[in-house]
Amino acid sequence: MAILIALGCTFSTPGTASAAVYAQIEGTGSTWSDLIVQQWIADVNSNGMQVVYTGGGSSKGRKDFSLKSTDFAISEIPYQGTDEQGNADNSAGREYAYLPIVAGGTAFTYQLKVGNTMVRNLRLSGETLTRIFTNQITSWDDPAITKDNNGRSFPKLPITPVVRSDGSGTTAQFTTWMDKQHGAAWRKFFGKSGLTSYYPRKGRAVSQAGSDQVMNYIASSAGNGTIGYVEYAYPLDKDYPVVKVENAAGYFVEPTEYNTAVALTRAKINQDKSSQLYLTQILDGVYANKDPRAYPISSYSYMIIPTGKTDTRMTTAKRQTVADFMFYSLCAGQSKAGPYGYSPLPLNLVKAGFQQLAKLKVADPKVEVTNRDVKACNNPTFDGKNLNKNLLAEKAPQPEACDKVGAGPCGTETGQGGAKPDDQASQAPAAGGGAQAPAGGGGSTAAPADAPTSAAVPETGASGDPAVATDGTGTTTDAAVFASATELESARPSDNKPFGWLAVGLLIALVVLPGVYGASLRRRSTVSGGGR
Repeated sequence: MAILIALGCTFSTPGTASAAVYAQIEGTGSTWSDLIVQQWIADVNSNGMQVVYTGGGSSKGRKDFSLKSTDFAISEIPYQGTDEQGNADNSAGREYAYLPIVAGGTAFTYQLKVGNTMVRNLRLSGETLTRIFTNQITSWDDPAITKDNNGRSFPKLPITPVVRSDGSGTTAQFTTWMDKQHGAAWRKFFGKSGLTSYYPRKGRAVSQAGSDQVMNYIASSAGNGTIGYVEYAYPLDKDYPVVKVENAAGYFVEPTEYNTAVALTRAKINQDKSSQLYLTQILDGVYANKDPRAYPISSYSYMIIPTGKTDTRMTTAKRQTVADFMFYSLCAGQSKAGPYGYSPLPLNLVKAGFQQLAKLKVADPKVEVTNRDVKACNNPTFDGKNLNKNLLAEKAPQPEACDKVGAGPCGTETGQGGAKPDDQASQAPAAGGGAQAPAGGGGSTAAPADAPTSAAVPETGASGDPAVATDGTGTTTDAAVFASATELESARPSDNKPFGWLAVGLLIALVVLPGVYGASLRRRSTVSGGGR
Protein backbone atom coordinates (compact mmCIF):
# COMPACT_ATOMS: atom_id res chain seq x y z
CA MET A 1 0.00 0.00 0.00
CA ALA A 2 2.90 2.39 0.72
CA ILE A 3 4.07 1.91 -2.86
CA LEU A 4 0.65 2.78 -4.25
CA ILE A 5 0.43 5.92 -2.14
CA ALA A 6 3.84 7.07 -3.30
CA LEU A 7 2.90 6.50 -6.91
CA GLY A 8 0.03 8.91 -6.46
CA CYS A 9 2.38 11.90 -6.45
CA THR A 10 5.69 10.75 -7.93
CA PHE A 11 6.45 9.20 -11.28
CA SER A 12 9.63 7.78 -12.73
CA THR A 13 10.32 7.44 -16.42
CA PRO A 14 12.58 5.15 -18.42
CA GLY A 15 16.10 6.52 -18.71
CA THR A 16 15.80 8.99 -15.83
CA ALA A 17 17.57 8.70 -12.54
CA SER A 18 14.88 10.38 -10.48
CA ALA A 19 11.11 10.56 -10.30
CA ALA A 20 9.01 13.64 -11.03
CA VAL A 21 7.49 15.08 -7.89
CA TYR A 22 4.47 17.31 -8.37
CA ALA A 23 2.68 19.83 -6.17
CA GLN A 24 -0.67 21.54 -6.71
CA ILE A 25 -0.52 24.76 -8.73
CA GLU A 26 -3.22 27.42 -8.90
CA GLY A 27 -4.06 30.07 -11.47
CA THR A 28 -6.68 32.63 -12.49
CA GLY A 29 -7.38 34.71 -15.59
CA SER A 30 -8.90 34.34 -19.03
CA THR A 31 -12.41 32.94 -19.44
CA TRP A 32 -11.75 32.97 -23.22
CA SER A 33 -9.36 30.04 -22.65
CA ASP A 34 -11.22 28.43 -19.76
CA LEU A 35 -12.94 25.54 -21.55
CA ILE A 36 -9.79 24.07 -23.08
CA VAL A 37 -7.72 24.68 -19.93
CA GLN A 38 -10.25 22.76 -17.85
CA GLN A 39 -10.03 19.87 -20.32
CA TRP A 40 -6.24 19.80 -20.04
CA ILE A 41 -6.51 19.85 -16.25
CA ALA A 42 -8.82 16.83 -16.35
CA ASP A 43 -6.43 15.06 -18.74
CA VAL A 44 -3.34 15.38 -16.51
CA ASN A 45 -5.12 14.71 -13.24
CA SER A 46 -4.70 10.95 -13.61
CA ASN A 47 -0.96 11.55 -14.14
CA GLY A 48 -0.62 12.97 -10.65
CA MET A 49 -0.71 16.66 -11.58
CA GLN A 50 -3.13 18.78 -9.58
CA VAL A 51 -3.97 22.06 -11.31
CA VAL A 52 -6.65 24.48 -10.13
CA TYR A 53 -7.85 27.22 -12.50
CA THR A 54 -10.75 29.52 -11.63
CA GLY A 55 -10.91 32.09 -14.46
CA GLY A 56 -12.21 35.50 -13.43
CA GLY A 57 -10.97 37.43 -16.47
CA SER A 58 -7.56 38.33 -17.86
CA SER A 59 -7.25 41.50 -15.79
CA LYS A 60 -7.87 39.56 -12.59
CA GLY A 61 -5.36 36.92 -13.64
CA ARG A 62 -2.60 39.48 -14.19
CA LYS A 63 -3.43 41.21 -10.90
CA ASP A 64 -3.49 37.99 -8.86
CA PHE A 65 -0.14 36.97 -10.34
CA SER A 66 1.39 40.32 -9.39
CA LEU A 67 0.16 39.82 -5.81
CA LYS A 68 1.78 36.34 -5.71
CA SER A 69 -1.57 34.81 -4.81
CA THR A 70 -1.30 32.41 -7.77
CA ASP A 71 1.34 30.26 -9.45
CA PHE A 72 0.39 31.29 -12.98
CA ALA A 73 -2.04 33.48 -14.90
CA ILE A 74 -3.68 33.29 -18.32
CA SER A 75 -4.36 36.42 -20.36
CA GLU A 76 -5.12 37.44 -23.93
CA ILE A 77 -3.01 40.58 -23.59
CA PRO A 78 0.27 41.34 -21.81
CA TYR A 79 0.73 43.64 -18.85
CA GLN A 80 -0.14 47.19 -19.98
CA GLY A 81 1.95 49.10 -17.42
CA THR A 82 -1.03 51.32 -16.61
CA ASP A 83 -4.55 50.41 -17.59
CA GLU A 84 -7.06 52.82 -19.12
CA GLN A 85 -8.43 53.62 -15.66
CA GLY A 86 -5.03 54.77 -14.44
CA ASN A 87 -4.41 51.70 -12.28
CA ALA A 88 -1.09 49.86 -12.23
CA ASP A 89 -1.06 46.86 -14.56
CA ASN A 90 2.33 45.26 -13.99
CA SER A 91 3.84 42.29 -12.19
CA ALA A 92 4.95 44.37 -9.16
CA GLY A 93 8.50 43.12 -9.62
CA ARG A 94 7.66 39.43 -9.92
CA GLU A 95 9.75 37.89 -12.71
CA TYR A 96 7.76 36.20 -15.45
CA ALA A 97 7.58 35.07 -19.07
CA TYR A 98 4.73 34.83 -21.59
CA LEU A 99 3.94 31.36 -22.93
CA PRO A 100 1.49 30.93 -25.87
CA ILE A 101 -1.04 28.21 -25.04
CA VAL A 102 -3.89 28.11 -27.58
CA ALA A 103 -5.33 30.02 -30.55
CA GLY A 104 -8.93 30.84 -31.37
CA GLY A 105 -11.36 33.26 -32.91
CA THR A 106 -13.44 35.87 -31.10
CA ALA A 107 -16.97 34.95 -32.15
CA PHE A 108 -20.14 37.04 -32.23
CA THR A 109 -22.97 34.87 -31.01
CA TYR A 110 -26.54 36.10 -31.11
CA GLN A 111 -30.22 35.28 -30.75
CA LEU A 112 -32.39 36.52 -33.59
CA LYS A 113 -35.73 35.01 -34.54
CA VAL A 114 -37.98 35.49 -37.54
CA GLY A 115 -41.33 34.42 -36.18
CA ASN A 116 -40.40 31.44 -34.04
CA THR A 117 -37.47 30.37 -36.21
CA MET A 118 -33.90 31.06 -35.13
CA VAL A 119 -31.67 32.73 -37.73
CA ARG A 120 -28.52 30.62 -37.92
CA ASN A 121 -26.66 32.06 -40.93
CA LEU A 122 -26.31 35.77 -40.16
CA ARG A 123 -23.54 37.67 -41.97
CA LEU A 124 -22.01 41.01 -40.93
CA SER A 125 -19.14 43.13 -42.18
CA GLY A 126 -16.57 44.50 -39.79
CA GLU A 127 -17.98 47.98 -40.24
CA THR A 128 -21.50 46.82 -39.39
CA LEU A 129 -20.30 44.96 -36.28
CA THR A 130 -18.41 48.03 -35.11
CA ARG A 131 -21.45 50.26 -35.65
CA ILE A 132 -23.61 47.79 -33.66
CA PHE A 133 -21.21 47.76 -30.70
CA THR A 134 -20.82 51.55 -30.77
CA ASN A 135 -24.60 52.16 -30.80
CA GLN A 136 -24.74 53.53 -34.35
CA ILE A 137 -26.90 50.60 -35.54
CA THR A 138 -29.67 49.82 -33.05
CA SER A 139 -32.25 47.72 -34.92
CA TRP A 140 -32.04 44.42 -36.77
CA ASP A 141 -33.88 45.89 -39.78
CA ASP A 142 -31.08 48.40 -40.42
CA PRO A 143 -30.19 48.70 -44.15
CA ALA A 144 -26.53 47.89 -43.45
CA ILE A 145 -27.51 44.49 -42.02
CA THR A 146 -29.81 43.85 -44.96
CA LYS A 147 -26.99 44.71 -47.36
CA ASP A 148 -24.52 42.35 -45.64
CA ASN A 149 -27.07 39.56 -46.07
CA ASN A 150 -27.52 40.26 -49.80
CA GLY A 151 -30.99 41.77 -49.47
CA ARG A 152 -32.34 39.46 -46.78
CA SER A 153 -34.15 41.61 -44.23
CA PHE A 154 -34.85 40.99 -40.56
CA PRO A 155 -37.59 42.16 -38.18
CA LYS A 156 -37.73 45.65 -36.68
CA LEU A 157 -36.32 44.51 -33.34
CA PRO A 158 -34.01 46.47 -31.00
CA ILE A 159 -30.42 45.23 -30.90
CA THR A 160 -29.09 44.55 -27.40
CA PRO A 161 -25.28 44.30 -27.31
CA VAL A 162 -24.04 42.05 -24.50
CA VAL A 163 -20.60 43.12 -23.31
CA ARG A 164 -18.26 42.12 -20.48
CA SER A 165 -18.57 43.82 -17.10
CA ASP A 166 -15.19 42.55 -15.85
CA GLY A 167 -11.66 43.27 -17.03
CA SER A 168 -11.51 41.01 -20.06
CA GLY A 169 -8.86 39.90 -22.54
CA THR A 170 -11.68 39.12 -24.97
CA THR A 171 -12.79 42.74 -24.73
CA ALA A 172 -9.19 43.86 -25.24
CA GLN A 173 -8.83 41.74 -28.39
CA PHE A 174 -12.16 42.94 -29.81
CA THR A 175 -11.49 46.61 -29.10
CA THR A 176 -7.95 46.35 -30.50
CA TRP A 177 -9.45 45.09 -33.76
CA MET A 178 -12.03 47.91 -33.86
CA ASP A 179 -9.37 50.52 -33.10
CA LYS A 180 -7.10 49.18 -35.88
CA GLN A 181 -9.75 48.51 -38.53
CA HIS A 182 -12.61 50.92 -37.78
CA GLY A 183 -10.89 53.57 -35.72
CA ALA A 184 -13.17 56.52 -36.43
CA ALA A 185 -16.32 54.81 -35.14
CA TRP A 186 -14.57 53.20 -32.16
CA ARG A 187 -12.72 56.32 -31.04
CA LYS A 188 -15.84 58.46 -31.26
CA PHE A 189 -17.60 55.97 -28.98
CA PHE A 190 -14.68 55.33 -26.60
CA GLY A 191 -13.45 58.92 -26.50
CA LYS A 192 -9.86 58.09 -27.43
CA SER A 193 -7.75 55.64 -29.40
CA GLY A 194 -6.50 52.29 -28.19
CA LEU A 195 -7.87 49.16 -26.60
CA THR A 196 -9.77 48.66 -23.37
CA SER A 197 -10.29 45.67 -21.12
CA TYR A 198 -13.43 47.27 -19.65
CA TYR A 199 -16.10 47.75 -22.30
CA PRO A 200 -18.05 51.04 -21.98
CA ARG A 201 -21.69 50.10 -21.41
CA LYS A 202 -23.94 52.62 -23.14
CA GLY A 203 -27.46 52.67 -24.56
CA ARG A 204 -29.23 49.30 -24.60
CA ALA A 205 -26.03 47.35 -23.87
CA VAL A 206 -26.11 44.76 -21.09
CA SER A 207 -22.95 43.75 -19.23
CA GLN A 208 -22.13 40.30 -17.88
CA ALA A 209 -19.12 38.90 -16.01
CA GLY A 210 -17.22 36.20 -17.88
CA SER A 211 -17.70 34.60 -21.28
CA ASP A 212 -19.99 31.96 -19.80
CA GLN A 213 -22.42 34.56 -18.46
CA VAL A 214 -22.41 36.47 -21.75
CA MET A 215 -23.30 33.22 -23.50
CA ASN A 216 -25.97 32.30 -20.98
CA TYR A 217 -27.64 35.71 -21.23
CA ILE A 218 -27.83 35.54 -25.01
CA ALA A 219 -29.20 31.99 -24.94
CA SER A 220 -31.81 32.81 -22.30
CA SER A 221 -35.55 32.99 -22.94
CA ALA A 222 -35.28 36.80 -22.90
CA GLY A 223 -32.33 36.86 -25.29
CA ASN A 224 -34.07 37.54 -28.62
CA GLY A 225 -32.35 40.52 -30.24
CA THR A 226 -29.06 40.15 -28.35
CA ILE A 227 -25.53 39.85 -29.74
CA GLY A 228 -22.27 39.47 -27.82
CA TYR A 229 -18.61 38.50 -28.19
CA VAL A 230 -17.10 35.31 -26.77
CA GLU A 231 -14.56 32.69 -27.76
CA TYR A 232 -15.99 30.35 -30.43
CA ALA A 233 -15.88 27.46 -27.94
CA TYR A 234 -18.87 28.84 -26.04
CA PRO A 235 -21.51 28.93 -28.83
CA LEU A 236 -20.12 25.65 -30.16
CA ASP A 237 -20.69 24.05 -26.76
CA LYS A 238 -24.15 25.63 -26.53
CA ASP A 239 -25.12 24.75 -30.14
CA TYR A 240 -25.72 28.44 -30.80
CA PRO A 241 -25.14 30.36 -34.07
CA VAL A 242 -22.32 32.80 -34.69
CA VAL A 243 -21.95 35.65 -37.16
CA LYS A 244 -20.03 34.99 -40.36
CA VAL A 245 -17.69 37.99 -40.47
CA GLU A 246 -16.52 39.52 -43.75
CA ASN A 247 -12.76 39.19 -44.28
CA ALA A 248 -10.34 41.19 -46.42
CA ALA A 249 -10.91 38.85 -49.37
CA GLY A 250 -14.64 39.65 -49.41
CA TYR A 251 -15.89 36.37 -47.96
CA PHE A 252 -18.05 35.83 -44.89
CA VAL A 253 -16.47 33.17 -42.64
CA GLU A 254 -16.94 31.80 -39.15
CA PRO A 255 -14.12 31.28 -36.60
CA THR A 256 -13.49 27.55 -37.09
CA GLU A 257 -10.16 26.00 -36.14
CA TYR A 258 -9.19 25.97 -39.83
CA ASN A 259 -10.13 29.58 -40.59
CA THR A 260 -8.31 30.71 -37.46
CA ALA A 261 -5.20 28.72 -38.41
CA VAL A 262 -5.18 30.30 -41.88
CA ALA A 263 -5.66 33.80 -40.46
CA LEU A 264 -2.76 33.42 -38.05
CA THR A 265 -0.34 32.60 -40.88
CA ARG A 266 -0.11 36.39 -41.19
CA ALA A 267 0.45 37.08 -37.48
CA LYS A 268 3.73 38.51 -36.30
CA ILE A 269 5.24 37.80 -32.94
CA ASN A 270 7.61 39.95 -30.95
CA GLN A 271 11.05 38.45 -31.58
CA ASP A 272 13.08 40.61 -29.20
CA LYS A 273 14.26 38.08 -26.64
CA SER A 274 15.58 40.87 -24.43
CA SER A 275 12.09 42.38 -24.20
CA GLN A 276 9.50 41.45 -21.62
CA LEU A 277 7.05 41.37 -24.57
CA TYR A 278 8.87 38.46 -26.25
CA LEU A 279 6.34 36.19 -28.00
CA THR A 280 3.44 38.62 -27.68
CA GLN A 281 1.29 38.93 -30.79
CA ILE A 282 1.05 41.63 -33.46
CA LEU A 283 -2.17 41.01 -35.38
CA ASP A 284 -2.36 43.73 -38.03
CA GLY A 285 -1.55 41.19 -40.74
CA VAL A 286 -4.26 38.87 -39.45
CA TYR A 287 -6.91 41.56 -39.72
CA ALA A 288 -5.89 42.25 -43.34
CA ASN A 289 -5.25 38.62 -44.42
CA LYS A 290 -6.65 38.26 -47.97
CA ASP A 291 -6.93 34.49 -47.94
CA PRO A 292 -10.67 33.75 -48.51
CA ARG A 293 -10.63 31.34 -45.54
CA ALA A 294 -9.13 33.72 -42.97
CA TYR A 295 -11.21 34.70 -39.94
CA PRO A 296 -10.12 38.28 -39.21
CA ILE A 297 -10.49 38.39 -35.40
CA SER A 298 -8.15 35.51 -34.60
CA SER A 299 -5.55 35.51 -31.84
CA TYR A 300 -3.95 33.38 -29.17
CA SER A 301 -3.81 33.32 -25.40
CA TYR A 302 -0.81 33.35 -23.05
CA MET A 303 0.09 31.71 -19.79
CA ILE A 304 2.18 33.97 -17.54
CA ILE A 305 4.70 31.78 -15.72
CA PRO A 306 7.00 32.75 -12.81
CA THR A 307 10.71 32.66 -13.71
CA GLY A 308 12.43 34.23 -10.68
CA LYS A 309 15.00 32.19 -8.79
CA THR A 310 13.87 33.66 -5.49
CA ASP A 311 10.11 33.52 -6.11
CA THR A 312 8.87 32.69 -2.62
CA ARG A 313 5.68 31.05 -3.86
CA MET A 314 7.40 28.54 -6.12
CA THR A 315 9.04 25.22 -5.21
CA THR A 316 10.79 22.63 -7.34
CA ALA A 317 7.65 20.49 -7.33
CA LYS A 318 5.47 23.42 -8.43
CA ARG A 319 7.85 24.40 -11.23
CA GLN A 320 7.95 20.78 -12.39
CA THR A 321 4.16 20.70 -12.45
CA VAL A 322 4.04 23.88 -14.53
CA ALA A 323 6.64 22.45 -16.94
CA ASP A 324 4.94 19.09 -17.42
CA PHE A 325 1.40 20.47 -17.50
CA MET A 326 2.37 22.89 -20.23
CA PHE A 327 4.31 20.28 -22.20
CA TYR A 328 1.16 18.19 -22.36
CA SER A 329 -0.91 21.27 -23.25
CA LEU A 330 1.44 22.37 -26.06
CA CYS A 331 1.66 18.90 -27.55
CA ALA A 332 -1.03 16.22 -27.20
CA GLY A 333 -3.38 18.67 -25.50
CA GLN A 334 -3.57 20.72 -28.70
CA SER A 335 -5.43 17.85 -30.37
CA LYS A 336 -8.37 18.74 -28.09
CA ALA A 337 -8.38 22.37 -29.28
CA GLY A 338 -10.41 21.93 -32.49
CA PRO A 339 -13.28 19.90 -31.01
CA TYR A 340 -13.60 22.50 -28.25
CA GLY A 341 -13.80 25.45 -30.66
CA TYR A 342 -10.18 26.56 -30.48
CA SER A 343 -7.30 26.26 -32.95
CA PRO A 344 -4.04 24.42 -32.17
CA LEU A 345 -0.79 26.37 -31.96
CA PRO A 346 1.64 26.15 -34.90
CA LEU A 347 5.16 24.78 -34.71
CA ASN A 348 7.08 28.00 -34.12
CA LEU A 349 4.97 28.91 -31.09
CA VAL A 350 5.33 25.40 -29.66
CA LYS A 351 9.11 25.63 -30.05
CA ALA A 352 9.11 29.04 -28.43
CA GLY A 353 6.91 27.69 -25.64
CA PHE A 354 9.55 25.05 -24.88
CA GLN A 355 12.13 27.81 -24.72
CA GLN A 356 10.06 29.71 -22.18
CA LEU A 357 9.57 26.57 -20.08
CA ALA A 358 13.35 26.12 -20.02
CA LYS A 359 13.51 29.29 -17.90
CA LEU A 360 12.01 27.26 -15.07
CA LYS A 361 15.19 25.19 -14.98
CA VAL A 362 17.29 28.35 -15.03
CA ALA A 363 15.39 29.43 -11.94
CA ASP A 364 15.74 26.00 -10.32
CA PRO A 365 18.30 23.49 -11.72
CA LYS A 366 16.37 20.63 -10.11
CA VAL A 367 13.51 21.09 -12.60
CA GLU A 368 13.77 18.44 -15.33
CA VAL A 369 13.17 19.74 -18.88
CA THR A 370 15.82 17.87 -20.87
CA ASN A 371 15.50 15.30 -23.66
CA ARG A 372 12.34 16.72 -25.18
CA ASP A 373 11.70 16.66 -28.91
CA VAL A 374 9.07 18.48 -31.00
CA LYS A 375 9.16 15.57 -33.46
CA ALA A 376 7.37 13.49 -30.82
CA CYS A 377 5.07 16.31 -29.74
CA ASN A 378 1.79 14.97 -31.22
CA ASN A 379 0.55 18.47 -32.06
CA PRO A 380 -1.97 18.33 -34.95
CA THR A 381 -0.62 21.41 -36.77
CA PHE A 382 2.66 19.82 -37.82
CA ASP A 383 4.13 16.52 -38.94
CA GLY A 384 7.14 15.35 -36.95
CA LYS A 385 8.64 13.96 -40.17
CA ASN A 386 8.25 17.25 -42.04
CA LEU A 387 8.23 20.23 -39.73
CA ASN A 388 8.02 22.82 -42.52
CA LYS A 389 4.25 22.53 -42.93
CA ASN A 390 1.21 23.87 -41.14
CA LEU A 391 -1.06 20.89 -41.72
CA LEU A 392 -4.15 22.61 -40.39
CA ALA A 393 -3.79 25.64 -42.65
CA GLU A 394 -2.97 23.53 -45.70
CA LYS A 395 -6.09 21.40 -45.46
CA ALA A 396 -8.46 24.21 -44.43
CA PRO A 397 -11.59 24.17 -46.66
CA GLN A 398 -12.25 27.11 -48.97
CA PRO A 399 -15.50 29.06 -48.44
CA GLU A 400 -18.50 28.40 -50.64
CA ALA A 401 -19.29 30.76 -53.51
CA CYS A 402 -22.46 31.77 -51.65
CA ASP A 403 -20.27 33.16 -48.84
CA LYS A 404 -18.90 35.88 -51.10
CA VAL A 405 -20.05 39.47 -50.78
CA GLY A 406 -22.98 40.00 -53.16
CA ALA A 407 -23.91 36.30 -53.23
CA GLY A 408 -25.92 33.95 -51.04
CA PRO A 409 -26.32 33.88 -48.16
CA CYS A 410 -25.54 30.18 -47.76
CA GLY A 411 -28.15 28.09 -45.98
CA THR A 412 -25.51 26.33 -43.87
CA GLU A 413 -26.02 26.72 -40.14
CA THR A 414 -23.19 28.24 -38.11
CA GLY A 415 -22.05 27.23 -34.65
CA GLN A 416 -21.57 23.62 -35.77
CA GLY A 417 -17.80 23.68 -36.19
CA GLY A 418 -17.90 24.65 -39.86
CA ALA A 419 -16.87 22.75 -42.97
CA LYS A 420 -14.29 19.98 -42.62
CA PRO A 421 -11.42 19.20 -45.00
CA ASP A 422 -13.19 16.05 -46.24
CA ASP A 423 -16.30 18.00 -47.27
CA GLN A 424 -16.56 18.36 -51.04
CA ALA A 425 -17.43 21.36 -53.17
CA SER A 426 -20.18 19.41 -54.93
CA GLN A 427 -22.74 21.11 -52.69
CA ALA A 428 -21.69 24.62 -53.75
CA PRO A 429 -24.35 26.78 -55.42
CA ALA A 430 -24.56 27.29 -59.15
CA ALA A 431 -22.58 30.03 -60.88
CA GLY A 432 -23.68 33.45 -59.73
CA GLY A 433 -23.95 32.37 -56.11
CA GLY A 434 -27.49 33.61 -55.67
CA ALA A 435 -28.96 30.28 -54.55
CA GLN A 436 -28.58 29.01 -51.03
CA ALA A 437 -26.32 26.04 -50.38
CA PRO A 438 -28.10 23.15 -48.70
CA ALA A 439 -27.86 23.09 -44.94
CA GLY A 440 -24.82 21.14 -43.84
CA GLY A 441 -22.97 21.94 -47.06
CA GLY A 442 -19.21 21.95 -46.67
CA GLY A 443 -16.28 23.63 -48.29
CA SER A 444 -13.50 22.64 -50.64
CA THR A 445 -9.79 23.01 -50.16
CA ALA A 446 -9.63 24.31 -53.72
CA ALA A 447 -9.78 28.09 -54.02
CA PRO A 448 -13.02 29.63 -55.34
CA ALA A 449 -12.91 30.40 -59.05
CA ASP A 450 -12.73 34.14 -58.46
CA ALA A 451 -10.27 34.00 -55.57
CA PRO A 452 -6.76 35.41 -56.00
CA THR A 453 -4.33 32.70 -57.09
CA SER A 454 -2.03 33.47 -54.17
CA ALA A 455 -4.83 32.84 -51.68
CA ALA A 456 -4.99 29.10 -52.30
CA VAL A 457 -1.94 28.44 -50.14
CA PRO A 458 -1.37 30.18 -46.80
CA GLU A 459 1.62 32.48 -46.72
CA THR A 460 4.46 31.33 -44.51
CA GLY A 461 7.90 32.51 -43.63
CA ALA A 462 11.00 31.02 -45.20
CA SER A 463 11.33 28.73 -42.21
CA GLY A 464 7.90 27.24 -42.83
CA ASP A 465 6.73 28.48 -39.46
CA PRO A 466 3.32 29.95 -40.21
CA ALA A 467 3.03 32.59 -37.52
CA VAL A 468 6.09 34.49 -38.74
CA ALA A 469 4.87 37.00 -41.32
CA THR A 470 6.63 37.53 -44.63
CA ASP A 471 7.06 40.63 -46.74
CA GLY A 472 5.44 38.95 -49.74
CA THR A 473 8.71 37.85 -51.34
CA GLY A 474 9.30 34.82 -49.19
CA THR A 475 11.67 36.69 -46.89
CA THR A 476 10.65 36.76 -43.27
CA THR A 477 10.07 40.18 -41.78
CA ASP A 478 10.79 38.85 -38.31
CA ALA A 479 13.42 36.32 -37.38
CA ALA A 480 12.03 32.83 -36.96
CA VAL A 481 11.72 31.49 -33.42
CA PHE A 482 13.82 28.48 -32.52
CA ALA A 483 14.23 26.62 -29.26
CA SER A 484 16.15 23.66 -27.95
CA ALA A 485 14.48 20.34 -28.64
CA THR A 486 12.84 19.29 -25.41
CA GLU A 487 10.52 16.61 -24.14
CA LEU A 488 8.28 16.06 -21.09
CA GLU A 489 9.94 14.24 -18.22
CA SER A 490 6.80 12.34 -17.35
CA ALA A 491 5.45 11.72 -20.84
CA ARG A 492 7.75 10.84 -23.67
CA PRO A 493 7.83 10.18 -26.52
CA SER A 494 4.08 10.08 -26.99
CA ASP A 495 3.25 12.26 -23.98
CA ASN A 496 1.68 9.58 -21.80
CA LYS A 497 3.26 6.19 -22.57
CA PRO A 498 5.07 5.90 -19.19
CA PHE A 499 1.84 6.57 -17.35
CA GLY A 500 0.14 3.96 -19.50
CA TRP A 501 2.73 1.34 -18.52
CA LEU A 502 2.38 2.44 -14.92
CA ALA A 503 -1.37 1.93 -15.08
CA VAL A 504 -0.90 -1.52 -16.66
CA GLY A 505 1.57 -2.47 -13.93
CA LEU A 506 -0.78 -1.35 -11.18
CA LEU A 507 -3.68 -3.22 -12.78
CA ILE A 508 -1.64 -6.44 -12.99
CA ALA A 509 -0.56 -5.97 -9.38
CA LEU A 510 -4.15 -5.52 -8.24
CA VAL A 511 -5.22 -8.66 -10.08
CA VAL A 512 -2.27 -10.93 -9.22
CA LEU A 513 -1.24 -9.93 -5.69
CA PRO A 514 -4.50 -10.91 -3.94
CA GLY A 515 -4.23 -14.40 -5.43
CA VAL A 516 -0.59 -14.76 -4.44
CA TYR A 517 -1.41 -13.54 -0.96
CA GLY A 518 -4.33 -16.00 -0.69
CA ALA A 519 -2.17 -18.89 -1.84
CA SER A 520 0.40 -17.96 0.77
CA LEU A 521 -2.24 -18.08 3.52
CA ARG A 522 -3.43 -21.49 2.34
CA ARG A 523 0.13 -22.85 2.43
CA ARG A 524 0.57 -21.51 5.96
CA SER A 525 -2.69 -23.17 7.00
CA THR A 526 -1.57 -26.49 5.52
CA VAL A 527 1.79 -26.36 7.29
CA SER A 528 0.13 -25.43 10.55
CA GLY A 529 -2.34 -28.32 10.26
CA GLY A 530 0.47 -30.82 9.58
CA GLY A 531 2.23 -29.74 12.82
CA ARG A 532 -0.74 -30.63 14.92
